Amino acid sequence: MTEQALQVQEKKELAQKGEKTVPARYYVPATDIYEADDALTVVMEVPGVDRKDVEVRLENDELHVEARLDVSKYDGMEPLYTEYNIGHFSRTFSLSQKIDQQQITAALDDGVLTLTLKKVQEAVPRRIEIK
Repeated sequence: MTEQALQVQEKKELAQKGEKTVPARYYVPATDIYEADDALTVVMEVPGVDRKDVEVRLENDELHVEARLDVSKYDGMEPLYTEYNIGHFSRTFSLSQKIDQQQITAALDDGVLTLTLKKVQEAVPRRIEIK
């Protein structure tokens, strides 16, 4: 066996990948995804969140959704029964090249966030006429 001397290595900055820690509690919202010929529809439950507190952003082919809840509305309340926890919501989706990133729309109605992701024209199925 050969002996090796220990060497000092330079510190490297940690590359951000995947999820990161945040100082508040975040939940993954219940989500349904539907596919039609021309688009994907993403339906997310974000109960109690106001429109102004929802952020949908596109970055590096990833669609980030963050919904922040005003927890002060629940101060002093002691629930007798709950079906969901109170807190912020966060979810990230990787987008394929079949999605037209310029045609993504979002709507919030009664705690349900609906995202419509239009497909690029080439990805839309079509019937070829035989002549």
